[in-house]
Amino acid sequence: MNIGAKIKELRIAKGLTQEELADRCELSKGFISQLERDLTSPSIATLVDILQCLGTDLPGFFSEETEEQIVFGEEDYFEKTDSEQKLKIEWIIPNAQKNMMEPVRVTIEPGGSTYPDVPHEGEEFGYVLSGSIQIHVGPKIYKAKKGESFYFTPHASHYITANGKTGAKFIWVSTPPSF
Repeated sequence: MNIGAKIKELRIAKGLTQEELADRCELSKGFISQLERDLTSPSIATLVDILQCLGTDLPGFFSEETEEQIVFGEEDYFEKTDSEQKLKIEWIIPNAQKNMMEPVRVTIEPGGSTYPDVPHEGEEFGYVLSGSIQIHVGPKIYKAKKGESFYFTPHASHYITANGKTGAKFIWVSTPPSF
């Protein structure tokens, strides 16, 4: 078994950088980097700490049997917040980066926005759960409110802003994964 590659896969699935994992485990970023490249080996105690930070344990890590998870709850989600953008992104399907599509739940505070994205292959779909948003695709702006959905091909730079008074929450699905 390639321990380093499996740790890296788990880290990426949790949406963590090497530095974030190192901080959570009280290790150095360099150690995590070397570990993921199989240039060093952790002690059992260190491996247990790393796996705990990655949401698993020794039996789960070394188990060759993996049952596909179908239903996901709050405990499976990973979130990233950016107070400057007034933005919270929740990855609601773990490991979605390896799938054909990647759904996220996005919450934007009043006046906030998502990060601008460059043109890319694929498709974008969303459903507004609350509030209202403006979808900026190239020079055009489209509006959507609670109960409405959007769909576009990302042929131009694009991002989403929230209503300045209420903010918004929506599900956003990208294919191929790009969040």
